[in-house]
Parts: sequence; structure tokens; C-alpha cells
Amino acid sequence: MQAIRAFRGGCRGREPARVLMKNATLSRPRPRPGHNCARPGYAFFHRNLSSRYNHDVKVTIEGNTNHETQELHQSTTRSPVRSFNEWDTLEEVIVGRVDNATIPQFSIEVKANTADKQWPFFKAKGGQQFPSAHLQKAYDEVEEFCRVLQHEGVVVRRPEVIDFSKEYETPDFKSKGLYAAMPRDILLVVGEEIIESPMAWRSRFFEYRAYRPLMKEYFRNGAKWTTAPKPLMSDQLYDQDYPVESSEHRHQLAAMGRFVTTEFEPCFDAADFMRAGKDIFAQRSQVTNLMGIEWLQRHLGDEYKIHTLSFDDPNPMHIDATFNIIGPGLVLSNPDRPCHQIESFKKAGWTVVKPPKPVIPDHHPLWMSSKWLSMNVLMLDPKRVIVDQNEVPTQKMFERLGIECIKVNLRFANSLGGGFHCWTTDVRRAGDLQSYF
Repeated sequence: MQAIRAFRGGCRGREPARVLMKNATLSRPRPRPGHNCARPGYAFFHRNLSSRYNHDVKVTIEGNTNHETQELHQSTTRSPVRSFNEWDTLEEVIVGRVDNATIPQFSIEVKANTADKQWPFFKAKGGQQFPSAHLQKAYDEVEEFCRVLQHEGVVVRRPEVIDFSKEYETPDFKSKGLYAAMPRDILLVVGEEIIESPMAWRSRFFEYRAYRPLMKEYFRNGAKWTTAPKPLMSDQLYDQDYPVESSEHRHQLAAMGRFVTTEFEPCFDAADFMRAGKDIFAQRSQVTNLMGIEWLQRHLGDEYKIHTLSFDDPNPMHIDATFNIIGPGLVLSNPDRPCHQIESFKKAGWTVVKPPKPVIPDHHPLWMSSKWLSMNVLMLDPKRVIVDQNEVPTQKMFERLGIECIKVNLRFANSLGGGFHCWTTDVRRAGDLQSYF
């Protein structure tokens, strides 16, 4: 038996945090995006803000032999992780990094998820860093995005800087990494739980390592932390004979319900799920299989219901540029990728808005995404949205809906595969669990 003695410590309170924020400086030299040295993020001073949500409880565990002691900090109040939907007032967010972004090698899952006109790029450049001049522009955009979020009162956290160019090997495959640019792909917050997704690209197998310091911090401060079963990513997870030849052919395969990922084992990317309180909407895609959706439903239990949606989409991968819920009963539905179940939303009284065509020029490189990142926006609250400053038609749409637009440029960062929603994961939003559907 172990004897456990608990002693209540003092709360460091809000005032010290205010002092740190007031005295902290945000200026620092800008290393080039390929630089591999870790550096503090803009919101380094927010680490002490956890005292807002937790009193420290010092737990001393005495062993039977060596009288070894271990101190644990357990939450006695609100978890630092708490978010139930995509629109309540945003309080804390993780923003990805450009650093060391590496072009994925041209494997079967990459081929199935990218446009055929980009295949020569992946064949020639796979395993190398993305073009440095482009990365520098993307880096500047993302850092400015962080400053805007902070100006709007949001706590910004960042993953670690790690080297994604190193080749790694498991018993089933070899690969180089990708990046830690899109936390929305890997981290799913449901209530007070943060879930590490298993992923489906081999280049993203070890991406979780960039987020582990944050996960451990949230856990120590009271959050529930879950890692979904890590897939083997052996050849059996992928249809090795997946006959993708062109975008037109991709339409036919998706309509047949045929995807590059099989049902060999659960896999899913967090970005294939859209949260609306007790109802979560998911799509079976090139990176999320039915077994992965079923695993998440069983894990969350009866308190939540996952609805599987389908779309006229030749390349289903991540739902948030196809179906983006921006408020209670308010959803953006991509007119080029209509939802097969849209009538059920209308019957439930939801307002379905078709966003305007994006204005991103044809010559701008989009290596792993589509122009519809124009609708991949981030809600700060039901009346404020961060939207691309170049997408004037989309801004006008939001203004007609009575939503204030905060305009930020993310054009070069878009090329890496995501918009504002993709580049972030909500850690904490105000509001409680409700039913909207």
C-alpha cells in the first residue's frame, strides 16, 4: 500500500499573469523557416495563465522501500481544455508552424490526395523542403496571424520546432516527415478532452511529437488526454491498386465509395470532424475510414452522436473546406461539393449558406489544397470571423450575415494545405455543451 498525503498550495492568481503580459516583449529576430533551432513562441508568457483555471494540489506519494516522493499537480477546478463547438468565444488556440516543412514523398496515399497536375512536383521534390522563398512568406503570414489573434484577446500556443527531413523506419514502412503546420488535422478537442488522432499519411506518423510538450502541460493542469490507436500503416491499410488516373476518375471512385484507405485498422484525421455540441459531423474520406469513425463514436459514448456525411467531392480529405459550421444552426456548404444529407439540416431549421467562388488566382501554387480554403475560416465568436483579406466576396457574405470580418493574409501559407481553421486547433472556447441539431 502507498500512503498519499495531499497539501493545498497557493494560487498564483491573475495579477502575476497580467504583469508578465505587460512586461513581455514580442520582438525577436526572425530565423529563416528552415532553421532547426527551437525558439520561444510569441505567447511564451502565457504558460503562467494556467493558474486562472487551476489551484495546485501537491500530492506526495511515498513508496514502501526507498521513501521516494513524487509531486503531482492535479486540477481542482476548470480544465484548461474546454471546447464544444466551432463558434463560441475563442479563448486559447494552438497555431501551427512553417518551420522545416518537408514535401511528402510520392506514395500511394499522397497520389490519391493530391491533384494530378501536382504529381510531377511530388515525384521530383518529395523528401526535400518546400521552396525556401515561399516558406519565408508563409512564415511571415502565420506569425502575423498569431499577433492578430493575440490582439483579439486569444492566448496563442505553438508546437515545438522539430526536424521533419529525417527518414524514420517502422517494421512496416520507411518515410520522411511532413510538418507541424496543421494542428486541426491531428488534435480534436471534445469538451475537456484533447484527442491525438492516429492520422493516415505515413509522413505524419510521428507528427504528434511536436505537440507532446503542450499535451503534457494540459494534462498536468487537469485536461483529459487521449491518444487514438496508432495504425501500423502497413501496405494493408492502403489500396495498392487504387486506380486514380485523373480528377474526373476520382469523382467516379468517390461516388462508388472507394477510397485509398481500407478498413484494415482505424484511421482518421481530426479535420474530418466538425463539432456542434452534442452532434459531431464526419465524412468518410481518403484519410478517415469507417472504422476510425466508429472508434471515435464508441470512445465518446452516448453523450455525443457522430453523423456521417457524404459529398460530391472527387478528393474528400478534411471536411472544413466543404462543410464549415460557423454558428448555432448556421453552416457554410460548398456549392461545388454539395452535401447529400443537406435536407436534414434544413428540416432541423438550420440556415445553409453557399459561399461565393474563391478569387485565388490559377497561377498561385496550391500543392495540397483547393481554392475553397476561402471558406476555411476561424470564428472568434458568433459575430467575429478571421477571413482572408484577399477574399472580398467571402467578406461581403459574412457582412450580410451580420458577422464582422477580421482580415488577415494567409495566401502563401495556404499552399501548404490549409486555411485559418486548418492552421489552428481550439483549445478553449467559452460556452457549455448543448444540442443544436
